[in-house]
Amino acid sequence: MLVVRRVSVAWGLSISLLLAGSACGSETAPSRAGGSVTVFAAASLTEAFTDIGTALGAGDPSLSVRYSFAGSGALVTQVEQGAPADVVATADTTSMARLVAAGLVETPTTFARNQLQILVAPGNPLGIASLADLARPDLKVVLGDETVPAGKYAAQVLQAAGVTVAPVSKEADVKAAVAKVTLGEADATIVYVTDVAAAGAKGQGVAIPDGQNVVAEYPIAVVKATGNHAGAVAFVDAVVHGSGQDALRQRGFLPAA
Repeated sequence: MLVVRRVSVAWGLSISLLLAGSACGSETAPSRAGGSVTVFAAASLTEAFTDIGTALGAGDPSLSVRYSFAGSGALVTQVEQGAPADVVATADTTSMARLVAAGLVETPTTFARNQLQILVAPGNPLGIASLADLARPDLKVVLGDETVPAGKYAAQVLQAAGVTVAPVSKEADVKAAVAKVTLGEADATIVYVTDVAAAGAKGQGVAIPDGQNVVAEYPIAVVKATGNHAGAVAFVDAVVHGSGQDALRQRGFLPAA
């Protein structure tokens, strides 16, 4: 059973924690892998990593996994400040590069890719058909803050399309941006294809042409300060090589290569 709750951490950030009450592990995990593994992951990985935890449940009953989902920049800052993470997965290589440069993680591996899409209300009642439409003065558009990958990527695609948007707000992660649209507080946002899919009947996607789109790369790494190195390695291996790849594909992520 997965229990979802909101907590405030000592590093001044509010993050979502998904606690895997049932045991989770990798089918490739060595017998010594056990105990608890805390995984810091980009918010856009929420559904896929939750699926991975479920898929790995039968692998190693001695290994439990706790997930912290937030914007990649927030996660990196927490690791830099000593938050007790065993594994970190970001939605861009730039965020991970900060941790590499600081000597805080082992060599990262890219495990998935993603692209962007416009999220609108079901049925697209305002007839939003392209990035250019997001500049319309009658629309309330929200975007991710440029300090998080989704916001940075959105700025890139808008610049490539020659479109200037005045967002009504800039959100701390993609899930916050999605919520603004699905709750009717905004008319459109730019998020990952996988987030549009996760919105289900609460939203609808408008494609961004490949020539204007970007490809986001997702790296994952073991945190050097981990207290459970074997368990951390087992989790990373499952994501990069094991059943995690199936879960990611089913959620709409593109393969790493």
